[in-house]
Amino acid sequence: QVQLVESGGGLVQAGGSLRLSCAASGRTFSSYAMGWFRQAPGKEREFVAYISWSGANTYYADSVKGRFTISRDNANDTTYLQMNSLKPEDTAVYYCAAHYSGLYFRMGSYDYWGQGTQVTVSS
Repeated sequence: QVQLVESGGGLVQAGGSLRLSCAASGRTFSSYAMGWFRQAPGKEREFVAYISWSGANTYYADSVKGRFTISRDNANDTTYLQMNSLKPEDTAVYYCAAHYSGLYFRMGSYDYWGQGTQVTVSS
């Protein structure tokens, strides 16, 4: 079992920045690749970013590439999502998840999920 708790969400103006954190507990965090997903009202949950267990490999959705950065600190069992140049369309609940197997951009490839943190970007 892995427990994931997100934090760092909030209300920010367009063009601003936020850093989300995802704290893990339970089984060995460093053995899991991690991902961030988001879900806007009335929309399906979508992939945002992925980082391999070592941090050597990262992937991003086209919509956030160049603005968001995923990172991890295995010594502190935490994954981060730095979000810059935020846009109103980034408004969503953001979820972190522990990758089990399969394609990194598919929800079904993730075994454990956090409860989510709300990000609201005003125009």
